[in-house]
Amino acid sequence: MPLSLKALRSSLWTIVLTALVTLVCVLIAVNLTIGEQYIKRPIAHDYSVRDPQFARSMGILLGPLIVSGNRFQALLNGDEIFPSMLRAVRGAQQTITFETYIYWSGNVGREFAEALAERARADVSVHVLIDWVGSDRMDKNHLETMQRAGVDVRRFHKPRWYDLTNLNNRTHRKLLVVDGVTGYTGGVGIADQWSGHAQDLDHWRDSFFKVEGPVVAQMQAVFADNWLKAAGVALHGAHYFPLIPNFGDGYAQMFASSPDGGSQDMELMYLLIIAATTQSIDLSMAYFIPDAIARDTIVEALKRGVRVRIITPGPTSDVELARRASRSLWGDVLLAGAEIYEYQPTMYHVKAMIADNFVVSVGSTNFDDRSFHLNDEATLNIYDQKFARQQTQIFEHDLAQSRRITYDEWRSRPLTEKLWEKAIALLAPQL
Repeated sequence: MPLSLKALRSSLWTIVLTALVTLVCVLIAVNLTIGEQYIKRPIAHDYSVRDPQFARSMGILLGPLIVSGNRFQALLNGDEIFPSMLRAVRGAQQTITFETYIYWSGNVGREFAEALAERARADVSVHVLIDWVGSDRMDKNHLETMQRAGVDVRRFHKPRWYDLTNLNNRTHRKLLVVDGVTGYTGGVGIADQWSGHAQDLDHWRDSFFKVEGPVVAQMQAVFADNWLKAAGVALHGAHYFPLIPNFGDGYAQMFASSPDGGSQDMELMYLLIIAATTQSIDLSMAYFIPDAIARDTIVEALKRGVRVRIITPGPTSDVELARRASRSLWGDVLLAGAEIYEYQPTMYHVKAMIADNFVVSVGSTNFDDRSFHLNDEATLNIYDQKFARQQTQIFEHDLAQSRRITYDEWRSRPLTEKLWEKAIALLAPQL
């Protein structure tokens, strides 16, 4: 019996709707994936972080080369961080390159916009790269202030409906380079939450790092790579890459990763450091969601007698789902002897690792799948025993304001909490 016109239309709509749903599912599956994981087993412990072979592995296997002649300064919280950055910006004579994930409305955003605009009006070449997702709360007036003054502002990876990769691949890097000789990096965003001195729930705890010396050229190269992607313009010449004198005796390398080049390298770098430790690992991490390989590598370190201490956010977390996903994965590392602490006073946004009181890794990278496989990230590895001791003192101060979570306490969580956290952990690659 032939179909009626109404039934035919209904069937056609069903076919069209099914096709659209299928297309959306395919797009999501293709674009929102971390891809294949190439690291299948924990890294073997074949040498220590002080062994010359470790330096060769870090500088040749992963690159870039470790360079000497550097000086470092740790800046704690907004009261120290933002004034130092703004002084550097206001003193720029030739170039400013600035890349950040979060740029929101508020006093901090306004102050940076005005300082960058003033330098642009003074004929300094100012390049600002902000992430599309991370700047979703940015006041349009801040953007217009910079653009009217001649600041070249680009937003990284504007999303397109047919290519969700742009939305999922974000520049999470935090880099400021002034005149090619002074650099800053760490985990801080341009927002009022980072102002103050972590004195209450509205002011977060974080660290940033001022860098002077030859490694700043590597920091500039990391910025230039993403600027080329966003603007199609190659930054080069003496104004961007001057001859940099020695400022100190510290060794360092600026390590970067991106899904379109070396997406596995950031995790491999972290695992190489952990595998080379013989004494201690102190990890400050805003988002600690380790995959199975990372957990196994930490457990292997514990088995050979390494003390592992980890500080993560406590009751105040800007992404509660990430905190819950993290807690669901602590069992095997706690059972193996790791000490895990939750910071109590406010949101804990620090991203730093100290290995054997010798290697310090700082930057934008979180210990999770998003940072390791999806974001564009940048981490400064510092090889300096004096600096490492200073960072250990800062870690101890944070530790004193944190509460330890024991294995028994973790295991005794209510069943509903365990199930909820297990379910959230399935989303870990996207958190």
